Amino acid sequence: MAQIGKVKPNAIVVGAGFGGISLAIRLQSMGFQTTLVDNRDKPGGRAYVYEEKGYKFDGGPTVITDPDCLEQLFTLSGRKIEDYVTLLPVYPFYRLQWEDGDTFDYGNDIPDLERQIKERNPADVEGYRRFFKYSKEVYREGYEKLGTVPFMKFRQMLGAAPALIKLQAQRSVYSIVAKFIKDEKLRQAFSFHSLLVGGNPFKTSSIYTLIHALEREGGVWFAKGGTGALIRGMCKLFTDLGGEMRLSCEITDIHGDGERVTGVTAADGWHMDADLVCSNADVVHTYSKLLRSNPRGPSYGKSLKNKSYSMSLFVMYFGLKAQHPDMKHHIILFGQRYKELIAEIFGKGGELPDDFSLYLHAPSVTDDSLAPDGCSAYYVLSPVPHLGHADIDWDVVGPKYQEKLLDYLEAHAIPNLRRDLDVVTTLTPFGFRDEMNSHLGSAFSVEPVLTQSAWFRPHNRDDKIENMYIVGAGTHPGAGIPGVVGSAKATATVIAEDFADRLV
Repeated sequence: MAQIGKVKPNAIVVGAGFGGISLAIRLQSMGFQTTLVDNRDKPGGRAYVYEEKGYKFDGGPTVITDPDCLEQLFTLSGRKIEDYVTLLPVYPFYRLQWEDGDTFDYGNDIPDLERQIKERNPADVEGYRRFFKYSKEVYREGYEKLGTVPFMKFRQMLGAAPALIKLQAQRSVYSIVAKFIKDEKLRQAFSFHSLLVGGNPFKTSSIYTLIHALEREGGVWFAKGGTGALIRGMCKLFTDLGGEMRLSCEITDIHGDGERVTGVTAADGWHMDADLVCSNADVVHTYSKLLRSNPRGPSYGKSLKNKSYSMSLFVMYFGLKAQHPDMKHHIILFGQRYKELIAEIFGKGGELPDDFSLYLHAPSVTDDSLAPDGCSAYYVLSPVPHLGHADIDWDVVGPKYQEKLLDYLEAHAIPNLRRDLDVVTTLTPFGFRDEMNSHLGSAFSVEPVLTQSAWFRPHNRDDKIENMYIVGAGTHPGAGIPGVVGSAKATATVIAEDFADRLV
């Protein structure tokens, strides 16, 4: 609530993805009059909802962990999350499946989990217990203590260094898993998680093993009505708090006087002045395009282009005139290669691998409202090189790749898929580049390696422009729902300090 006698400061948040909406809620709760702007006709960013013939397809993300971080957004203003959205538990968390038909159901039923591990390698039961203990330590240090702390000063990084060194943060996710677990399929089962936030398990810091403890601690959830229903609930909370949302409003310029930004201008001529601007847009797009009239923009934008970026994705959304109730909600389909395939996806090979490992999302097994009666909705996600690593014409290659995916899924996951296929549409790296303004078509922004983490990521407040802020996957702590929601908390912390004299 603004102090009596003072003009309530106003804020603009550019981009209505999870990070942008979360920050807008926090700012509105803090006492800012906040306007949330997005260039598309619906909010959500990467969680955009595609609809066709009665099917609803979440663009992603679809794995909801740490529901407490979402609940905080509602309790800030005395609201209850259950009044806005219903979260449904998903179990098992994932079914992992290999081409030889072998499966492994991963969840937090520990006796069942350890039974499955023992069937593969009895010695790995104790190894898994040690790995989980390690994961919990990383979770406490890396997530609970540092996950929402804005790393604005290098000394903060130095302060965190002893704990990171103790936890062997310089090692990769896979190498840490392999230290504890010997069976190769189990190594894959407990190291693939970093791919869900754009990280190569063989390069991403072992800090990201915290995802395992995060899932064990809070479970895996799905919003009734789809991830889009969670987005709608968050947006309703924002507008209930008095916030304003403008959709189909493409911001083309964040303007100012060099050391400060003063507002934004849209392609349709709409203009708004503001006391602060925060961008949830892609970080390279933010600096190279939106801040192009500020000397800081092109300069830092050029520097950001020199960073390494996460892989892109080929996503196929499809609906079937049949149901498969025995399927699991989240399915990981491992191909014959693991390390070699990942190296090609993240490397500068210039080629699209002939094989693939996939994430198959089958939400209709949890919520049949996402498809017409008797039908079921899906999407399958295939990691592919970003456009800087492979110069692929996806307008030509995309339709062929789609056919390969359909054949593979029918052979390994969904019998009679082609017979029952009702609708199908795709999102390629070109879509990430053109619809989401994502640098190189990267699906998760700056790659989460140790030298691009915490203080080494773009900061939650710009270093030169005192009232320009960043939120989302490109800043600390990184991608994934807990990551971008955490980034909103970190950025809001900085803003609260900067505007302490204007807020009560």
